[in-house]
Amino acid sequence: MHTHIEGDEKKTPTADNFIYDGVTTVVTGNCGSSKVDLRKYFKYLDSLKMSVNVGSLIGHNDVRREVLGEAAIAPNPAQLIRMQNIVEQAMRDGAMGFSTGLIYTPGLYSKTDEVVALAKASAKYHGVYTSHMRNESDKIFDAINEAIDVGRQANMPVEISHFKVGLPNWNRSNDMIAMVEKARAEGLDVTVDQYPYTASSTTLNVLLPDWLHDGGRDSVLKRLNNPVIHQKVVDEMIKDMQRRGRQHFDYAVVAHCDGDPSLNGKNIMEINIAKGRESTIPNEIETILDITKIGSASMVFHGMNEDDVENIMKYPLTMIISDSGIREFGAGVPHPRGYGSNARVLAMYVRGKHLITLEDAVRKMTSLPAQKFHLTGRGLLQPGMFADIVIFDANTVQDQSTFEHPHAYSTGFKYILVNGKLTVDNFKHLGTRNGVILHGPGYQQNK
Repeated sequence: MHTHIEGDEKKTPTADNFIYDGVTTVVTGNCGSSKVDLRKYFKYLDSLKMSVNVGSLIGHNDVRREVLGEAAIAPNPAQLIRMQNIVEQAMRDGAMGFSTGLIYTPGLYSKTDEVVALAKASAKYHGVYTSHMRNESDKIFDAINEAIDVGRQANMPVEISHFKVGLPNWNRSNDMIAMVEKARAEGLDVTVDQYPYTASSTTLNVLLPDWLHDGGRDSVLKRLNNPVIHQKVVDEMIKDMQRRGRQHFDYAVVAHCDGDPSLNGKNIMEINIAKGRESTIPNEIETILDITKIGSASMVFHGMNEDDVENIMKYPLTMIISDSGIREFGAGVPHPRGYGSNARVLAMYVRGKHLITLEDAVRKMTSLPAQKFHLTGRGLLQPGMFADIVIFDANTVQDQSTFEHPHAYSTGFKYILVNGKLTVDNFKHLGTRNGVILHGPGYQQNK
């Protein structure tokens, strides 16, 4: 229910990494990033034919970018109406809801009232509000409060994306869950999702101060070339590391860097040392800024605690996700979640640790998300339902992808049908492309 397939569809329409992990349906457009013209996007997907079913959210960042560009400004009333109109049109075109990515530009410049106004535009069509919150570490409780408050004010269901917590709030996942439970006791429909790993993955840019991004990449480079501003950036990043209680950037590993592929798979501390610099936080920050100047990089951040991962997984209203795109086999050193999330839960947390039952794991991957996202006729094995069926041996299913060697398909999913057509036969992807577009509850055909 949480993927990012935009840009990958044509390269690998068979979506092998998802199919081999037992996935028949993906929802994209998460974290505030989506196509703005969903009617056009769905038409493109329909002509392409995918092996998986695809639905999409409408993303706040791209809506905002369409109207305000990359500027760190608040919309005036007319601009806000334009943004609301884009959201409403997307809902009529079949979006399942409205997503935010409040650590990314330009969404990070928005105030809560802007998010609420756009969420209300989605709520008119019974959409879900999904949020990559403003913070998942030192200010996580404020961020959870904001996500819940958006749902409260917009009167709509809330899905908190990739529920997790970094330093300095390790071992406080019980407090996070308590906030969700309190909101539910109030009558709000709040649920969460999770990928089953202690590392996240996103762009290197999230390590930079928010204000630095104002105006886009050209503005960032211009500021970094100013010695005074450059030093201000370094000073703020040092303070951020102190707040997080970290001594080095060894937790930050390059997954993919177009500007210098030789960095793939290496952490910032290693890259800094390879540059001949002393192993200090200021020097490692300079290394980060060097990578920023050549085009930045996608990263894997080892920042979570296994106890919190397990605690969140046990929560009954946690869905299992990948937070991945369609993997191009062999490209870069990406997070293994794109290949193995479902199989890892079944192998490690069901069979190995007995943390949750097989039935509960299946529910977290099927009926729970299908019900939350209004996927009518899907998510259960019942007469009259669409035949999206996965058959596996619970004693042998296994994720094979690791952080060191991520490009490996999960094993053990013997047969998979998508809309009634055999897609995996005896562990082999047949190349069947029988996926369909799944529209949200506000879909208005031919209008």
